[in-house]
Amino acid sequence: MGLCNGTRRVRRAAVMVTAVASVLAASGCGAIVGTSEAQEIARINVSSPDLREGRPLPRQFSCQGTQGSPPLRWSSRPLEEAETVAIVVDSNSAESSGVYWVLYNIPATTTELGPNAAEDPPEGSGQATVTSGKAGYEPPCVVKGAYRFSVYTLRGKVEEEHSDSLSDVLRRIADLTIARGRLTAVNIE
Repeated sequence: MGLCNGTRRVRRAAVMVTAVASVLAASGCGAIVGTSEAQEIARINVSSPDLREGRPLPRQFSCQGTQGSPPLRWSSRPLEEAETVAIVVDSNSAESSGVYWVLYNIPATTTELGPNAAEDPPEGSGQATVTSGKAGYEPPCVVKGAYRFSVYTLRGKVEEEHSDSLSDVLRRIADLTIARGRLTAVNIE
């Protein structure tokens, strides 16, 4: 029974991730869904000393390693309305749909996170409960998958209540996004 409930939760989270990703993808075309005025979404350049676009996720950042979350860096043009930054790590493929990390309310002046930042997040930030039911970075395990490390600049703070679901937090991030960027690792080494 618990396995079935867990599978249903994973499927629901995957559907929500797909919905949020669709909203964010649509917003990259010049408008944020649900607002009456079109807003341009700025681009964020996302990089990492340990990850390369389109290359495998190093094993040490998977469930077979011990490093936790990988280091990330980001930059974009100055955005005077930027208040916070959010990071969402997810995958959306037939083999490995899920959300592995949601870190939000990172100060807008922060432009990088060191290795294993999930264990010592920036002051004032929060971490949502991910697909597995754990808060923090949940290292991916499926060898064949595309793991997206997305960074969002937000025009406000993500207000979260203890009863909020993962989909609620992701929706708030989508509603506040003014810039976005992504680094995708394909498969696990």
